[in-house]
Amino acid sequence: MTTNPIAMTSADLSRMNVEGFSADIERLKADSYRRIGPEDFAHLRKIERYGRVAAILGLATAWTIPNPITAFLLSLGQFTRWLLAHHITHRGYDRVPGIPARYTSRVFARGWRRYIDWFDWLDPDAWDHEHNILHHYHTGEESDPDLAERNLEFLRQMRVPLWIKYLLMALAACTWKIIYYAPNSLSVLDPVTRKRLHHSRVVAFTIGSVLDFRRATVRRLWATCYLPYATWHFGVIPLMFLPLGTTAVWCVLGNKLLAEAITNAHAFLVIAPNHTADDLYRFSFHYHRKDEFYVTQVMGSANYHCGDDFTDYMSLWLNYQIEHHLIPDLPMRQYRLIQPQVKALCEKHGIPYRQESVFKRFGRMLDVAVGRTSMRELEAFPRNPTRPIARNTAGDTVEVDDLPEFLLAGSPQTNHASSDRLLPAQS
Repeated sequence: MTTNPIAMTSADLSRMNVEGFSADIERLKADSYRRIGPEDFAHLRKIERYGRVAAILGLATAWTIPNPITAFLLSLGQFTRWLLAHHITHRGYDRVPGIPARYTSRVFARGWRRYIDWFDWLDPDAWDHEHNILHHYHTGEESDPDLAERNLEFLRQMRVPLWIKYLLMALAACTWKIIYYAPNSLSVLDPVTRKRLHHSRVVAFTIGSVLDFRRATVRRLWATCYLPYATWHFGVIPLMFLPLGTTAVWCVLGNKLLAEAITNAHAFLVIAPNHTADDLYRFSFHYHRKDEFYVTQVMGSANYHCGDDFTDYMSLWLNYQIEHHLIPDLPMRQYRLIQPQVKALCEKHGIPYRQESVFKRFGRMLDVAVGRTSMRELEAFPRNPTRPIARNTAGDTVEVDDLPEFLLAGSPQTNHASSDRLLPAQS
């Protein structure tokens, strides 16, 4: 049975057994590493075959007529390459004994292999730093490049009817790899040296700035991301069908464009809600110890339903987001094995564990995106107080007797009041 996320987020944070949870996760991590073996590589190859079959069937029928079935098969082939890239570049398969080098983080999609392993809008080296480092180790913080509530503040503040905001979100969902992920992942690399930038030096793109060719980063974006991808997928591939006639070329182009919208929307559906909802936390601090890291990863993440290959595959294995953020370098198969244990450990140690269907989580994310609700905020990591100080619903700081370390202000069901600001206890 899925845990009620509202009830869990209203839990008394002061009763979390942080040290005990950390120790149990460390033991679970060690056990998981020992279990990694040939079965994990066989599972990876099976998922890769799913994607290849989908891509082949899509291309085999792309010349007939633009249709949603062909487009979905083409999109699933592209979607699968991102799935593989996500877990391989996270070093999830580096520990598999005897695994071919091309499936390790050192080789997969590196250099010229990008065009074989993961030819997408994104630069793999840039995404590795933006996602695997800056996002994963600053989750929910201001230095997290993927902090959606902050990134969408312009939309949240727009004084327009809600239906217009929803329409803008729909358009963004169908193009977000182009308008968001490609430019903002590339922004974390120096445009000349290609060295990784500290998060304090990263300048995020805007929709307007992608056309400012005075900037070296913009020129690199077009030269290494936009033009190569668009030329291959919307130029070269359709022209390969020219022997079948010009109508076939246009049909292939139509199916490729429709597939692009589908794969963007599919990825947006399973990625965007992972860390954005009225029951998830933003953090005004950076953790200092491993136990703080583990707890903030759980408090800032949510799972979807999981447990079978079809559900997991269609979710990019991101339905195990909590487990993935606790131990990012595991093979996909291992997340299914440890998920019940992680959930039990969260319940044992009083850590809020959130899990709902992807569609419910998407609805929660959408409410935050359009400004109907807000995320919770944690201003300091919970500590044992002698005399707590909390913020009430009016935003006033008050002393509280006989209360736990933190007092949750507001209700998750109310507009904006769900953005609970939890202050560190002071004596």
